Amino acid sequence: MYSVGLAYFLWLISGCGALGFHRFYLGKIGTGLLWFFTGGLGMIGSVYDFITLPRQVRERNILRAIREGQIHGNVSDQSWRKVNDGEARFVNSKESVERVILKLAKANKGIITASELALSANISVEEAKRDLDAMVSKGFAELRVRSSGSLVYTIPDLMDQNEPFVD
Repeated sequence: MYSVGLAYFLWLISGCGALGFHRFYLGKIGTGLLWFFTGGLGMIGSVYDFITLPRQVRERNILRAIREGQIHGNVSDQSWRKVNDGEARFVNSKESVERVILKLAKANKGIITASELALSANISVEEAKRDLDAMVSKGFAELRVRSSGSLVYTIPDLMDQNEPFVD
């Protein structure tokens, strides 16, 4: 895991970023060489790096986590969390998907489909189906058949009681 503190330290000891040590540290070898031979693009790039270094470190940590298989699914479903050792890590945030499910169900009188969830939560239909099935297994939702024959997930607490279903 890359550290913002170490990146700033390397920025500082490389002549306020002119030699690009911080870029080599972040795995940006090409721009590290460019910074090294041009003095941080005449210090303009060094000032830019000083301002954006925390974002650059965060992006590199995300890429590293993806490569190591720590992130599955869509990055929008993930969030940084502090874990026991105080280190920030990228982990699943299922609360956000459940919140999207509940908001959609409320807007649709308690009825939601996997494709609606996939579209709203920016996830695949398979992930949406898995998340909705998890809500069913927890007892928060039900899988039902509309009178038209289509399958939908329902949140009974948010349903319009006049919706026709096949029982």
